[in-house]
Amino acid sequence: MIDFDESRQNTRVADLYKKEEEELVQLLADRRGLPYIDLTTTSIEMDALRNITEERARTVHAAAFKAAGHKLYVAVLSSEATGLPELIDDLKRKNFEVTIFMVSKASLERAWAFYRDMSLASETKAGVLDIRSAALEEIIEKLKTTDDVRTLIAEKMTGSKGHKISTMLEILIAGALATKASDVHVEPEEKDVKIRFRLDGLLTEIYSFDFDTYKLLNSRIKLLSHLKISVKDNAQDGRFTIVVGEQEIEIRTSLMPGAYGESIVMRVLNPDNINVSFQSLGIEPKLYAILEKAIARPNGIILNTGPTGSGKTTTLYSFLREVHSTDTKIITIEDPIEYHLAGITQTQVEEEKGYTFLNGLRSALRQDPDIIMVGEIRDSDTAKVAINSALTGHLVLSTLHTNSAAGAVPRLIELGVNPKILSSALSVCIAQRLVRKVCEHCKEIYVPVEPEKKLLESILQGMIDNGKKDSLEGLGLPDFVLYKGKGCSECHNGYKGRLGVYEAILMDEHLDAALQLEYPSEREVKEAVVAQGIPTLREDAVIKVLKGLTTLEEVSKGIDMYEN
Repeated sequence: MIDFDESRQNTRVADLYKKEEEELVQLLADRRGLPYIDLTTTSIEMDALRNITEERARTVHAAAFKAAGHKLYVAVLSSEATGLPELIDDLKRKNFEVTIFMVSKASLERAWAFYRDMSLASETKAGVLDIRSAALEEIIEKLKTTDDVRTLIAEKMTGSKGHKISTMLEILIAGALATKASDVHVEPEEKDVKIRFRLDGLLTEIYSFDFDTYKLLNSRIKLLSHLKISVKDNAQDGRFTIVVGEQEIEIRTSLMPGAYGESIVMRVLNPDNINVSFQSLGIEPKLYAILEKAIARPNGIILNTGPTGSGKTTTLYSFLREVHSTDTKIITIEDPIEYHLAGITQTQVEEEKGYTFLNGLRSALRQDPDIIMVGEIRDSDTAKVAINSALTGHLVLSTLHTNSAAGAVPRLIELGVNPKILSSALSVCIAQRLVRKVCEHCKEIYVPVEPEKKLLESILQGMIDNGKKDSLEGLGLPDFVLYKGKGCSECHNGYKGRLGVYEAILMDEHLDAALQLEYPSEREVKEAVVAQGIPTLREDAVIKVLKGLTTLEEVSKGIDMYEN
């Protein structure tokens, strides 16, 4: 006997109706030349919401959901709604620069629901919900190093509790921006709570403070991020936006329960960190020329591989900026959207709601795109659809979790991609790592010890034997000079900033021949592409070491320098 779960079926039907409604609104928005947004998955800012009264918002079918300086973002059900022009005129008279987004009825209902919490927000705004842009700018001017951050926190910890917490969070965010930290960690331990910044990929301890301060800071971050203060035994994720000058910076918060309290991580999504041009990625000339041709093609798939945090997304974003123009349509499917790119349609995966990379890719193909970026290929179906998209006139960019460029080929075959189809679709596979750069202010010459010298000579000889001598031009061989940073006020232990180390393989007749094997291994793929003459990860790392950009010690942390 079949057990028919009516409630489950109703839930599925409701989800399908919602998805159809969102797709219809997105289509209407495209036709009317307006941006679309789904407010059921976007944070609603109280400060923005209060710019339109609840009564008027419901009458005009609109809601203000985000404010950044003089910019106000307003969601509307219809761009032709009665009373909307008058509403926009009133907002402009208040010196707002209004941007209209089209949304579904479900999105508006969620935004209107926040009016119920307006009174609470008003009560807490002065002490809890306000991050002062002017204060941030003032603090950033004072901070140059992590020592400056430590000193300022210590000074401000002597104030009253409410003011102390408000100022402390401002210092943490301003300090992260001033030192270019990517993340701020607040970690309760047995005796105290530690703050650490992730600087150039490494965690650096900044300060320790008491649990009473931590509890207030925890509540403040939760309120800012629209999280539940009472929930302490489950993980929560949220976000809030700050404005520094004319720039909007999003802070993504993650809280996870631990033995002594909730661990808090605030990821600082500073647009400056992702705004890297294709030309400034640090790609060596030979590979640069290859990639320049690959991204200029109208079709094919370009894969970028490497571990989490190796800069894959930054590289793909730089490719998108390079090829973006007014006569191309670019769609991205990401998880999550970390940075917004002007002129590009970006959509975010919501797996708990059934919107996966696969669903996003299939939807994107119905939007008549020229270029598609899929945040990550995780499963067989996504891999097959991505490959087929590359065969049908689309340029597809994506990432894959493998250790090397050659490893992408057997991984795709393992996911069920036909090797013969792969040889027609694949343009280039890239692998990359991020390494710290030697500080230009305190770098000095050093003489390598004998094992280091032997390693460098071995790798260099291998490059010459494999026809890669042209990549070594201008390096002053055989009497090469190495550099390291001794540490100064401008850097973090002799390093400042990061750069990419790259390798790549191309689809050519040699790789095509290897793909005729039933299951070519990573080693067989590597052997097939030796004739391409493109430096491997460790060879590119050595080139950058000999150029004085980084150190052998640094590259050895993320790259196997003793391979083979």
